Amino acid sequence: MVLVLCMLVSAQALPDCRDTLHAPQLSGKGALCLFGFCLYDAQLWSAELPASYDAPFALEVTYRRAIERNRLIETAVDEIRRLQAPAPSDDTLAQWQRAMTPAFPDVKPGDTLCGVYLPGRGARFYANGQLTTEVDDPVFARAFFDIWLAPGTRAPSLRRQLLGKSR
Repeated sequence: MVLVLCMLVSAQALPDCRDTLHAPQLSGKGALCLFGFCLYDAQLWSAELPASYDAPFALEVTYRRAIERNRLIETAVDEIRRLQAPAPSDDTLAQWQRAMTPAFPDVKPGDTLCGVYLPGRGARFYANGQLTTEVDDPVFARAFFDIWLAPGTRAPSLRRQLLGKSR
């Protein structure tokens, strides 16, 4: 019995990516499914609603499939390149790729990655509740979260759901 209580207290004491938000509120949630295969479930938590780049927010992604770190990072870089106009230089993208490397481990079903947007500062990243890295670059942070939140995202339905919009 004591062991169970200790385990519960320990589990509750684990850091959470939402801990940096003041009174986090769920903005929205949804799943990314392509051709009938769901890759992950996502939740957007914000210090203020509606969620915007004016206040801190946390994007939690819980994976349904195994994906290697390199694939996660390559996809993020490709999407940043596609969404940003003008596209960041190759040197900048390489620097951002290096910054993401400690943030993202290989994931398996059930793993959760979380990014926290910190206005004017950058982003903080967590893997399964553990802080992995902080990137002090507000331009990178905006470009990274635009993957999900920009109007040009490849997942417009998920974007609407995350932002709490029905259509």
